[in-house]
Amino acid sequence: MTNLAQQTLAGIVSNDHRTAAVLEKYQLDFCCKGKRTLEEACVEKGLSAAEITLELQSADKPDSCCVTPFANMTAGQLIDYVVTRHHAYVKQAMPLIYSHLERVATKHGDRFPEMVAVFSMFDQLQKDMNLHMQKEELVLFPAIKRAELAFGNRNRVANEAAIISRAVNVMESDHDTAGEIMQCIHELTHNYKEPYGACTTFRLSLGELQAFEEDLHRHVHLENNVLFPMAFTFIK
Repeated sequence: MTNLAQQTLAGIVSNDHRTAAVLEKYQLDFCCKGKRTLEEACVEKGLSAAEITLELQSADKPDSCCVTPFANMTAGQLIDYVVTRHHAYVKQAMPLIYSHLERVATKHGDRFPEMVAVFSMFDQLQKDMNLHMQKEELVLFPAIKRAELAFGNRNRVANEAAIISRAVNVMESDHDTAGEIMQCIHELTHNYKEPYGACTTFRLSLGELQAFEEDLHRHVHLENNVLFPMAFTFIK
């Protein structure tokens, strides 16, 4: 990696997904705000771009067996990865997190009122995400796969263009909303820090929320910054 400070956050992660952990560490949003350069994002947060660049370079170690070649995937392959890796995780994780947060809010909400708010926000997020994934799996993703197969056939691609354009706008808006909700949860829980006196379920729910946010960032990045731009190349 060269001139990392001048590369966009999305570009850095697209080149090597292992760098995502470093950006997560400093809360540098590489998905919804991934078009900013590393330098711009660091200035905004008062961070040293030089120091973070060193960490990113350390994360960029040759280990081909551990790198998923997103840039070399077809749209169909990338969609299958998103569905089997990220959608499957979200569908499995959300009911468990919801159940744990409900227990915490019910039993400890008087001592930790912020967790009542966290539970309410996650409840809305779960509803939003279920509808969002349904729209992607039933409408947008099939349209992208059809457009990829029809690439070069102007008439056939035209049938998918309107669907893809409208759906991508909606999906990106959904992504922004989900990111904002998780950022609020992040702040309310003080970066998922366990308060004194937290029970086992409380600690578990905080760890689950942190893992969920980290997965969401990677999930949104793959769609916003890799899959959707690829889809638009099929319909231009």
